[in-house]
Amino acid sequence: MTVRIVTCIIITAVFAVAAAVIGFLAGVAHRKKTAEYTIGSAEQEAKRIVSDAIKTAEAKKKETILEGKDEVHRQRSEAERELNDRRKEVQRQERRIQQKEENLDKKTESLEAKDEILNNKIKNADEKLNKAESLKKNQFELLERISGFTKDQAKDYLLNNLENELTHEKAVKLMEFEQQTREESDKTAREIISTAIQRCAADHVAEATISVVPLPNDEMKGRIIGREGRNIRAIETMTGVDLIIDDTPEAITLSCFEPVRREVARIALEHLIADGRIHPARIEETIEKARREVDATIKQEGEHAVIEAGVNGIHPELIKLLGRLRYRTSYGQNVLDHSLEVSYLAGMMASELGLDPTIARRAGLLHDIGKALDHEIEGSHVDIGVEMAQKYKESDAVVHAIQAHHNDVEPKTIAACLVQAADAISAARPGARRENLENYIKRLEKLEAVASSFDGVDHSYAIQAGREIRIMVKPEAISDDKMVLLARDICKKIESDVEYPGQIKVTIIRESRAIEYAK
Repeated sequence: MTVRIVTCIIITAVFAVAAAVIGFLAGVAHRKKTAEYTIGSAEQEAKRIVSDAIKTAEAKKKETILEGKDEVHRQRSEAERELNDRRKEVQRQERRIQQKEENLDKKTESLEAKDEILNNKIKNADEKLNKAESLKKNQFELLERISGFTKDQAKDYLLNNLENELTHEKAVKLMEFEQQTREESDKTAREIISTAIQRCAADHVAEATISVVPLPNDEMKGRIIGREGRNIRAIETMTGVDLIIDDTPEAITLSCFEPVRREVARIALEHLIADGRIHPARIEETIEKARREVDATIKQEGEHAVIEAGVNGIHPELIKLLGRLRYRTSYGQNVLDHSLEVSYLAGMMASELGLDPTIARRAGLLHDIGKALDHEIEGSHVDIGVEMAQKYKESDAVVHAIQAHHNDVEPKTIAACLVQAADAISAARPGARRENLENYIKRLEKLEAVASSFDGVDHSYAIQAGREIRIMVKPEAISDDKMVLLARDICKKIESDVEYPGQIKVTIIRESRAIEYAK
């Protein structure tokens, strides 16, 4: 019984195992069939994709080939066009080169012809030179026979004559320097006298010490005088100016050696005449107002001068003194204008020398500052200027330039030398001194007439304000050797016939021109 049960179990297990195996095999077969079907579908899809890719690639290939052909065609067309342009340019260059070659050939032929002509001229010139040398030799021999001198003896004779003539010229130069020194001394004396006249009230006044005030009518003279002369006494007392009321119609003359006080009196009198109220109280008020106006004007003029000269840091009191120079004249020159001119010249010369122009301009502006106070303080304007510059802390270089500008001391700095030179230039230029214009023109005309009176002179021109004369001579009439003798003769003629200050430079110009036209 037990064996039968075991056998049944075994059989059942075998059947179960067989069924499992059969089921597994059936599943495997089904999955295999499914996989085979999937693989077949994938292969068909892959074939389709490959076929589409091949078709697309063929289409791209054809399109690329067409684009390449178009690009090749375009580049070939551009290359042909560029080649044609280059061919045309080469042809143009060839034509230009050909034309230049033709022109060069023509010029070469012309130069050869000119060279032949020049060779002929040189040959003729050599022949003429040989003839001239021969004639010169014959002339020397003839001169030696006539004079009885050999060549060396003639040289010694001429040198001795030249030495005697040079001795004479040295004596003339010494006389010139002596005369120049005398003239400079006279000029200095005149300047001292003129300064003294302006510093002192005198019975006779010069034009620089008077002012004329116009009146609306002669009745105004009586009102200015006032009852028993009280008005005129009040004006004279408060201003320090003398009022000269004479027979001059409709005018009153103000006389005073001090220009600022005279300007105050002039402005006050004009205000009183315009106002019409003339009495001592009104006179005092008007004079005080005029004094304030003049002080303001002085300050403005000084500040303007400082700005014009391009300097800064000047003490306010020195600026006021500069403004006072507006009312000061010297030899007809306004002293403030003269100081500005000296400042400009000294600065420009310093710049030309490569130096700092600041000190030169400053010293030039202040060099005559003492003239603003020389009516009030004893001493020369140089000493007063040095004292003022030191008082208001100007630099030693500026103080020295002020002290040396009239050679009171020896100039030791370049700035002092420049100020001294600029002062001389400003004072010596035409128009700075009151020279009669008619006499000045006559002197120039006489100078030109003296030069033109010599034979061979074509034109003469007086330049540099009569300090130089340039003479154009005829080249066919005056040789190079004769120019030296002519210059000496003209100098002697000028020395004897013309009166002039300093010295005159005589320049003779002999010009030869050769003109030819290139065709």
